[in-house]
Amino acid sequence: MEDASLGSEQVPGGGECNEIHKEEDGVMTGLDYQNGISEGRKEFVPPAVGMEFESYDDGYNYYNCYAKEVGFRVRVKNSWFKRNSREKYGAVLCCSSQGFKRVKDVNRLRKETRTGCPAMIRMRLVDSKRWRVLEVTHEHNHLLGNKTYKSIKKMSGGAKRKSESNADAEVRTIKLYRALVIDAGGNGSSNSNAKAVGNFIDQPNQLSLKKGDTQAIYNYLCRMQLANPNFFYLMDINDEGRLRNVFWVDARSRAACGYFGDVIYFDNTYLSNKYEIPLVAFVGMNHHGQLALLGCGLLAGETKESYIWLFRAWLKCMSGHTPQTVITDRCKALQGAIVEVFPRSHHRFGLSHIMKRVPEKLGGLRNYDAIRKSIIKAVYETLKVSEFEAAWGFMIQRFGVGDHEWLRSLYEDRGMWAPVYLKDTFFAGMSASHPGETLHPFFDRYVHKQTPLKEFLDKYELALHKKHKEEVLADIESRSSSPSLKTRCSFELQLSKVYTREVFKKFQYEVEEMYSCFSTTQLHVDGPIIIFLVKERVLGEGNRREIRDFEVLYNRTAGEVRCICSCFNLYGYLCRHALCVLNFNGVEEVPPKYILSRWKKDYKRLYIPDLGSGNAADRVQWFNQLYRSALQVVEEGVISLDHYKVALQTFEESLNRVHDVEGGQALQAFEDTLNLVPTVENRQDKIAL
Repeated sequence: MEDASLGSEQVPGGGECNEIHKEEDGVMTGLDYQNGISEGRKEFVPPAVGMEFESYDDGYNYYNCYAKEVGFRVRVKNSWFKRNSREKYGAVLCCSSQGFKRVKDVNRLRKETRTGCPAMIRMRLVDSKRWRVLEVTHEHNHLLGNKTYKSIKKMSGGAKRKSESNADAEVRTIKLYRALVIDAGGNGSSNSNAKAVGNFIDQPNQLSLKKGDTQAIYNYLCRMQLANPNFFYLMDINDEGRLRNVFWVDARSRAACGYFGDVIYFDNTYLSNKYEIPLVAFVGMNHHGQLALLGCGLLAGETKESYIWLFRAWLKCMSGHTPQTVITDRCKALQGAIVEVFPRSHHRFGLSHIMKRVPEKLGGLRNYDAIRKSIIKAVYETLKVSEFEAAWGFMIQRFGVGDHEWLRSLYEDRGMWAPVYLKDTFFAGMSASHPGETLHPFFDRYVHKQTPLKEFLDKYELALHKKHKEEVLADIESRSSSPSLKTRCSFELQLSKVYTREVFKKFQYEVEEMYSCFSTTQLHVDGPIIIFLVKERVLGEGNRREIRDFEVLYNRTAGEVRCICSCFNLYGYLCRHALCVLNFNGVEEVPPKYILSRWKKDYKRLYIPDLGSGNAADRVQWFNQLYRSALQVVEEGVISLDHYKVALQTFEESLNRVHDVEGGQALQAFEDTLNLVPTVENRQDKIAL
């Protein structure tokens, strides 16, 4: 045995740490392994430098499971503990055949099993409070899996407890942060899994993948992780070591989470419609009104457990910041998972999803066309709850569909999807509350019913590249050109200088439609609060002009204006009716509270999160914000050669400034850099993407 020793070692992110170096030579664990595994057996991905685990036990259990599959036993060779707290912060796990016994310890009645085997992994506790693999040796100098090892009969109480805890760990999911154990052989055909496969339809417990798909996933995630340290992924493994769920978010999408994670649309279209790949996606709306990817996942099935795991993974990536609104399809499993993981978020059902199902659910009814028109009228043309209730009740009674199960359940859930009930919910333009509006899947035109996983992984990067290019072009257009004005209204001029081009076009349409509002009158006065009635000519059925009344609440003292159409909460800008009331009261500018930063041209530069107090979680947040800021410089630095030169020079200057400051004012340096890049006059559309 090696002698225990005292010493000191630099701990990442801190000063010197006194430790006790302790050898645990006597603790040997392992599980028997036999050759002759049937084709398609589960196979644990070999350990690699950079793997991270939530705890030491998770790392130990992973290596132990890997050893079982390969055919050797694991021994804890060394452990390092902090002197004062006795907290373990380092360990070396090795093959049980590592080293050689000393002469005096040799039992001549037992065959020598030590061969000086070099196979090992070295792990260490890092700043993120996770255990990271720092060194790996795979090679063994002896035969593997050719012998059934006997259990160690004599072990200490601590070793027994460890053995028991490891046995418990075998029947639970090992929680990992990045690279994990995966099933490399597809679903396999071994008899031991027959029961699990038989129950797959009722309670899916593993991803339905083709041979080689899991290795393709693992290779892709590892490649992305190596290419960019801000790439994040998690894998969920079932009790049999097979891949069950996967979540990942690339660096740009992770940055977008910080900007546009207030309202998310959870798209499970491909999963619920039984596509070849069980893909789900977190989608937001960027400052140009374009869809922005905020994360992806592959799920074993539409179960509450899978959704809970996925939402927690996304929440971990977001440093615990929950969205204001979550939009999903109608699904009980989703509903239960959101209540548990996002209890403070507003959960709403996507209206476009519901309306798409009308032909499928009601197409066989005798009066289908008339029923469909009645539903559209109740959903899109009512402004008050009482109007919706009356219109829905009339439809049910007229067509005698009171016992229709789908309509009955839809009515019971009306508070989750009907626009008249959602006036206080912020949707950031993703409500699809007008006829014809729909929430398209982010990977529309990239994923089809039979798209294989390997093909999708290639298309994934193409889709992100295309979306990123569209955003960059929109940024350039918004900042380098001024939109044409169509009226003399001061509101239009004011926001033409603020909003991105696409969002301004939508607001500009509201300004133009002010002229279809021909009457603004006071309806009720209660102190500083006045309710106005705005009359508007609208196109009705058969393109006939109709007059509709809109009530608008105005509080001059508080500078508040709210319309019954709730355009501001649905789309994030004021409607024509609210603008008419402001104009009627002599207000020449839209109040600041109704100009959302998320629609501004320079939103990404204006966005600065709470910097926290300096603990480990705050440092992760600092890293994410610095990465977002640096990414903006990179994106604008490739516009032209002049932009590139300025960005490169200011990067170097920023680094020098950070070196000169003891506390590290990196964020301010990046902001100064970002402000310098757009001053370059050469704004040619030469984008090297």
